[in-house]
Amino acid sequence: MAQKLKLEMVTPAAQVLIEEVDEIAAPGSLGQFGVLPGHTPLLTTLQVGEFSYRKGSDVYYLAVNWGYVEVAEDRVLVLVETAETQDHIDLARAKAALGRAEARLRELTPADKEYHNMQAALQRAMVRIQVAGRGGRG
Repeated sequence: MAQKLKLEMVTPAAQVLIEEVDEIAAPGSLGQFGVLPGHTPLLTTLQVGEFSYRKGSDVYYLAVNWGYVEVAEDRVLVLVETAETQDHIDLARAKAALGRAEARLRELTPADKEYHNMQAALQRAMVRIQVAGRGGRG
């Protein structure tokens, strides 16, 4: 059994990272899940949320937006729509987006077409604020 996982994260725009890591935690569509070396093969979907990985005693966080995770032979491939590391999140912009989404949601009902889009925008903003607020490595 390998002692490390090879983590690869890719968006449509770029390769976000390639790292040898000790474990990952991801926001699965059915709930948060973790992967350690020797994990059973897996293919699952991701939702908007906080993705983390640990290298030694350091934990790194990213805000991810929808995607897929494939685990096979101590390799974790993450394909996501967007992924932002802590140091690439503009906290003021994320807070402004949160305010806009909250204000717009107060004007809408669940029957409105835009309602679910605004809920998703709210969730993305909240995750970005959470990840940015980590204040460096965990």
